[in-house]
Amino acid sequence: MTLDVIKPIRVYFSGDKYLFIALKNIFGYYPGNIFLYKLAFRHRSQAIEMNNGARISNERLEYLGDAILSAIVADYLFKMFPYKDEGFLTEMRSRIVSRAQLNKLSQKLGIDRLILANTDNNNVYRSMKGDAFEALIGAIYLDKGYDFARKVLIEKVIQQHFDLKELENTNTNYKSRVIEWAQREKHSLEFNTLSEVGHGYNKQYVVEVLIDKLPVGKGRDYSIKGAEQDAAMKALLQIEEEKP
Repeated sequence: MTLDVIKPIRVYFSGDKYLFIALKNIFGYYPGNIFLYKLAFRHRSQAIEMNNGARISNERLEYLGDAILSAIVADYLFKMFPYKDEGFLTEMRSRIVSRAQLNKLSQKLGIDRLILANTDNNNVYRSMKGDAFEALIGAIYLDKGYDFARKVLIEKVIQQHFDLKELENTNTNYKSRVIEWAQREKHSLEFNTLSEVGHGYNKQYVVEVLIDKLPVGKGRDYSIKGAEQDAAMKALLQIEEEKP
């Protein structure tokens, strides 16, 4: 009996059959060391406490996966855009590996449904989905090696879920755009944090944009940077509406 036949039989009788099959459906292969993948989906709110007091979750795998992901994307973009400068490559990489993008990607692939987290009291972990995606990349790297992780990431993720041309032509940094507009049109511009709403993981920040001391956009997000981007986007819409 060949290994190709043995593997599915082993999976069928495994207690982790659902996880084996889910990963096979997402990435097209059965994992080797299933423990790594189970750990990749264990959020810190469901950390396992060891006898020595250490708490085990996906945070270490997330750290590793972040570095592997960044290196693979940087290498891919370097080869795809041989005549673009460092600033362009850095901006493109940041658009692909941003936390918001990884959160969306995790949900699109169905990775979010595999995460083990404590959702009691309606806890909101805003980066949980993207963190799990990075941890999964770390698990693939440890399980199968760098070349395999690179192949999976490029063929199953980047090439299938990113339109590089569209990404290249989309400027999603609303804050930088409104700053450039204010400088060009000789207007004063301020970003003020007005308040904090909620507590703990539910806390959000409210930020207002002032142009020539007048409020033109208010944003809200789980981070100050995110709230600034939201406020800047609304300010740009207001600017567009007031154009002759």
